[in-house]
Amino acid sequence: MSGYVVAVDVGGTCTDCVVFRDGEPVHIGKSFSTPPDFANGVIDSVRSAASGMGLGLEQLLGATRLFLHGSTVVDNTLFTRDGARTGLITTAGFEDTLLITRGAYGRWSGQPEETVKHPVATDRPQPLVPHARIRGVVERVDSKGEVLEALDEASVEKAVRELLQQDVAAFAVCLLWSFRNPAHERRVREIVQRIAPGMDVSISCEIAPVPGEYERTSTTVINAYALGVTRSYLEQLGKLLQATGYGGELLVMQGYGGLVPVREAAQRPVGMVECGPAAGMIGARHLGQVLGDGNIIAADMGGTTFKVGVIRDGQFDYAREPMVDRFHYVASKLELVSIGAGGGSIVSVEPLTRRPKIGPQSAGSRPGPVCYGRGGQEPTLTDVAAIIGYMDPTTFLGGSVPLDIDAARRVFEEKVARPLGMGVDQAAIGIYRIACAQLSDLVRNVTVERGLDPRDFTLHSFGGSCGLFAGAFARELGIGQVVIPFTASVNCAFGMVAADVLHNYAVVKSLPAPAGAEAINEVLAPLQEQALAQLAQEGFGAQQIELQWSVDLRYRRQVHQVTTVLRGGFPFAQDAADALLGDFERLYEERYGKGSAFRAAGIELVTFRLQARGLMGRPDAPEEPLGPQDAGAARTGQRAMFVEGEDRLRPADVYDFSRLSPGNRLVGPAVVHSPITTIVVQPQQSARMDGWRNLILERA
Repeated sequence: MSGYVVAVDVGGTCTDCVVFRDGEPVHIGKSFSTPPDFANGVIDSVRSAASGMGLGLEQLLGATRLFLHGSTVVDNTLFTRDGARTGLITTAGFEDTLLITRGAYGRWSGQPEETVKHPVATDRPQPLVPHARIRGVVERVDSKGEVLEALDEASVEKAVRELLQQDVAAFAVCLLWSFRNPAHERRVREIVQRIAPGMDVSISCEIAPVPGEYERTSTTVINAYALGVTRSYLEQLGKLLQATGYGGELLVMQGYGGLVPVREAAQRPVGMVECGPAAGMIGARHLGQVLGDGNIIAADMGGTTFKVGVIRDGQFDYAREPMVDRFHYVASKLELVSIGAGGGSIVSVEPLTRRPKIGPQSAGSRPGPVCYGRGGQEPTLTDVAAIIGYMDPTTFLGGSVPLDIDAARRVFEEKVARPLGMGVDQAAIGIYRIACAQLSDLVRNVTVERGLDPRDFTLHSFGGSCGLFAGAFARELGIGQVVIPFTASVNCAFGMVAADVLHNYAVVKSLPAPAGAEAINEVLAPLQEQALAQLAQEGFGAQQIELQWSVDLRYRRQVHQVTTVLRGGFPFAQDAADALLGDFERLYEERYGKGSAFRAAGIELVTFRLQARGLMGRPDAPEEPLGPQDAGAARTGQRAMFVEGEDRLRPADVYDFSRLSPGNRLVGPAVVHSPITTIVVQPQQSARMDGWRNLILERA
């Protein structure tokens, strides 16, 4: 395999780059993100990686065969409300579906715990499309796809012209039961584009062809709202890459853990929501396969958030109710939970209660933490880490950003320590402990509260900030081993290199159980035909394609469904159809409790799904032989820092990551500095470097 694979992930604070080629070690680059023109930060991160390889930017991109990309552009568009002025066309009589959300649940879903405690004071989020820009058109299709009332094209033209008079720049179309019969939605799109050529139109039968009226509408609106911004961003990035020497294909990461060609990503931006963390999960699983770990808690802490996902026996969980900025949507997404706690999270003290608070507001990349010296005036968790001795002012980002720890102490004293009536060091130690408690609580949320014991898992710590905290909260949770990958601070970019091209297909068809294999195969056949044709068009041969089938099942008269893998290959035999029911009931009891399954209630097969994977050839990083355990050559001295179990700063060893070699072992308390992250080894912990230069923390 010749040529480099370059993967770049845009985060809220930093933009990360990973470069791979067969037989070579992993090359890493990192730069600050550059909002609002994030594409410039992408080029900066690639330039950073090229510099570390002794190459120029044009040299590296000229030798690159594949460019992979993940971006927060869609998330940012929604959070900042900077998308297109969107109009919604729906079935007459259902104009308020988007505004009602899911009843009262819509008032507090996605709200922080403190807000949910007072439900009367909650309210629904401000919709992306207000009532004034929603129009109903005359038509009606029933649940079987039969047309009860033909589409009144005059009402469509009237609705379109009224919305255009309100300067609408994008249309979302979501008609009742269109996933059963899409003809009316497709005709509405034709009318819109006839009246307003070039207008962006998202129709639900293509964006979200599944049941759930509110979620389907919300998903289509999100797609339309972010469509123009996403397309412009990807076009700008493509032009910049071409101008700097890259002439190959651009693949874009999706929130369900796969890659798609850039043209598809530009038309379906809702799939890019939280694509970076999803790539991190892919990277964690890939590294787990290399190291022999099937059960992994993947913890990602960057500048803005702390995210946690669980991998069991090498398998992912998918989100039951995906949400972005309090808006539900139905695009497939890997299950991740998060809180607003990252290196850039602002630390404050509530004036009335004098209670310290961490986040959810973040200083981001601009101005960033106070110690960055870029104009920040609010203390952050990064500043706390600097105050308690974990940060080296001369090594951050390879020394390119000297840290002003004195400035961090001054601001922290004024805004946190003094209001708490404490000294700077004691207050910073307290904030660090609060942060660790919040992080460990989130891990318990995705493990203990779901019947899983975190002690049965290996913790994979990635993100630029997680290494500062992982040793402490892992010890509190009883986790015996923590893996800090060599690519820890750029692990979302690394995960893209381990990802495949992945397409999801679904069809809604109700079949009562037990269902015959022939009836199931009849539903699945068109999906397979569509998937094989699309992957063939993208250049994948038969040996490079993998298909995984699943079915959403539910008990009769229930609303919520459980997605269950259909074991075997197409066409399916009757024993596979029979095994499906047993697997469904096992998963049902895992989710809702032992004894909750009751087959006599009747089971329905509701939605049939196909995940079609185009297998990507990926470079293989060689394992280095292990050398001596003595890490003395990497020790650079001592520094006063906080050590768990004490209430003061005390001297502890400092190590240079770049001078460690495979086989080296060190004992905590200690801190290890690399150009792009910092790793704290707590007392009663040791750290060893493996043959891929990952650092493994274990009980000493």
